[in-house]
Amino acid sequence: MNKTTITPVLDPAAYYRFAPADVAARLKSDPSRGLDTQEAVFRSEHIGKNLLIERGVRPLWLLLWDQFASTLVFILLIAAAISAIVGSLKDAIAILAIILLNAALGFVQEFRAERAMAALRRLAVPKVRVRRDGMVVELSSSDLVPGDLVLLEAGNLVPADGRIFESASLRIQEAVLTGESVAVEKQTAPLTGDDHLSIGDQSNMIFMGTSVAHGRGLMMVTATGMNTELGRVADLLQGVGSMTTPLQQRLNRLGHSLAFAALFVVLAIFGLGILMDEDWKLMFMTSVSMAVAVIPEGLPAVVTIALALGAQRMLRRNALIRRLPAVETLGSVTVICSDKTGTLTENRMTVTVLDLAGHRIDISEELIHRMPVTAIEHEGTTLIKEKPSLALLLMGGALCSDAVLKPDSARPGNFHAVGDPTEGALVIAAARYGLLKDRLDVNPE
Repeated sequence: MNKTTITPVLDPAAYYRFAPADVAARLKSDPSRGLDTQEAVFRSEHIGKNLLIERGVRPLWLLLWDQFASTLVFILLIAAAISAIVGSLKDAIAILAIILLNAALGFVQEFRAERAMAALRRLAVPKVRVRRDGMVVELSSSDLVPGDLVLLEAGNLVPADGRIFESASLRIQEAVLTGESVAVEKQTAPLTGDDHLSIGDQSNMIFMGTSVAHGRGLMMVTATGMNTELGRVADLLQGVGSMTTPLQQRLNRLGHSLAFAALFVVLAIFGLGILMDEDWKLMFMTSVSMAVAVIPEGLPAVVTIALALGAQRMLRRNALIRRLPAVETLGSVTVICSDKTGTLTENRMTVTVLDLAGHRIDISEELIHRMPVTAIEHEGTTLIKEKPSLALLLMGGALCSDAVLKPDSARPGNFHAVGDPTEGALVIAAARYGLLKDRLDVNPE
């Protein structure tokens, strides 16, 4: 195939209105063989990697400067300078030590968070199965370009925006973009009518960041990186200006109040001393010393330590805080308004009770990392002998499901389900009693 240039992004309303063959022609790709490797490399060089670009990464010098960018810290620096001028070197050193301790705590915490975020972004680049040169190869999702043919199956994270070419009971979980908790059935036929259908109504399109809940399919990539729907959302979010938190606002107001109070003390004591015919140098040093005493030197450090401890506690609960003031912002939330219960729940199904022909079993399942996770506690043969009706129920539920069990790398001996949430719950319930789906598929007896 000769090297060609293509338009990276067409009108968002374009692709779902065309048949798969027309989409392939517009993207100059073979709908059966996919792109050849040379063409894919050429497009990657001209269009760019399939990555979301983050504009908000702060350099280290700015990260350090942010620790000093508050009214209270500025006042403390002035207090330290004045203390040094009037001869109170111990006070000046103590104030500077507190300021540096405060800055070091904040800088270390936020630097670690930035580094952790960078590591998570590197880990978040999944491998995908792509048809190139007529063969299926596995490569990094960052290497995808418009025109690539991507094979999808249950459990896959969709790596780019694309047009569905084949669908075998393909259902996609699009809650990340639409907020709808129910997986959407996908099809291949072109859509007619409205030229500007919403994302939720584009049943023959698939979008980056969503996941395959059920079935399998084949898609042709139509947009990558920041040109995807998720990329547009990321671009809008990065364009939002930063705002000060309620605590920062209160500390700034306190800083202004203390500044005015210190200025008032200096003027009042110095003025009264001059009126009483005292030495002006003595009165100046006295008034300045009292003004410095008004400043609470330990307050910034106490606030930073409290926020850092809060960030560490949240990290232990798998919540990474990028900037310390966000801890206080989360703590200030009192009401969450939402019209979608599925958005707030974990969007997972769980078998809790088996009740059949007078036999009843309560099942407790442990849910970890957004997937049902379980340990095998009983042997299937024991359940079959003691309660064959319940064993038959569990085997039937597992065998009629497309969900599969995968070992949990974080917890040896445990498994998690990949696929439709309801079917995953059935497979997990059977596995709790030793009835593993992969074994049942080989020998269901």
